[in-house]
Amino acid sequence: MTAPNRHIVVVEDAVALAEAAADRLIERIEANPGRIAICMTGGSSPKRLYELLATEPYRSEIPWDRVHWFIGDDRFVPSGDPLNNMTMARTAFLDACAPLANVHPIKTDVANPDEAAALYARELQSFYGTDKLDKAKPLFDLVLLGVGPDGHVASLFPGYPAIEVKDRWVVGVPEAHVKPFVPRVSLTQPALASCREMLFLMSGEDKRAILTRVLKGQDLPANRARSDGETVWLCDKAALPDDARG
Repeated sequence: MTAPNRHIVVVEDAVALAEAAADRLIERIEANPGRIAICMTGGSSPKRLYELLATEPYRSEIPWDRVHWFIGDDRFVPSGDPLNNMTMARTAFLDACAPLANVHPIKTDVANPDEAAALYARELQSFYGTDKLDKAKPLFDLVLLGVGPDGHVASLFPGYPAIEVKDRWVVGVPEAHVKPFVPRVSLTQPALASCREMLFLMSGEDKRAILTRVLKGQDLPANRARSDGETVWLCDKAALPDDARG
C-alpha cells in the first residue's frame, strides 16, 4: 500500500511485525559501513522488537561497537522508573548487548525538562558534528516511532507548541496530553526527520482508530512526521481499519 510520501507494509500479527522491523533495522545497519545511529521509541510494539534483537540470529548480525542508540522522547522521571522509555530499552536488550558508551539516554536527573532538552541537543550535535542539520547528511540511520491515541508522535502532541518548533532539536514538554501525565522531553520534527528511514510500528486493535484518522489525512503530528529519506508504516492486520483490509 502506498500513500503520499509514505509506504505502508502490512504483516500478519505482532510477532511478524517485530521480525519485519528487526529485518529493516539490520538492513539499515548493513547499508552503513561507518558509525550508525538508531533513534528508538517507547511502547509495547518496540519492546517486542528490542527483545528480539537480543536473540539469535539478530544479536550476531549487529556490530554493537558501531551502533549508537538514542531515544526520540522520554518521560521526565528518574532513570530506572518503569515509565522511562530508555529504561525499558535497556532492560529489553541494551544492557545485555550494547557498550555503555553507545547508549545515549535523556538525562532526567536535572532541574527541569528544558534543561534536559538542552543537554540532549548538545549531545546530539556533538555526535553529528555541527548544530545545523543537513539533508545530505542524516542524523539517524533509522528513527522508530509509534503513534499515540491522539495522533502524537514522540512527545509532540496535537495543538501543543512543541509540534511547531523548527529552530531546536529537542524541547521540554511541560505536560502530556495523554497518560501518563508527566512532563516529557522530545526531539522536534526537524530532528526526527533527519534520517534515512522513519519506521512507524502499528500493532493491535487499539491502534485501529488512530490509524483510521491518519489514513484519512487528518492534521495530526503522525501525519506531519516525515523522513527526509524514506517513511515506512509497518502495520499488522489487527491495526488496519476495516476499509483497508484485503
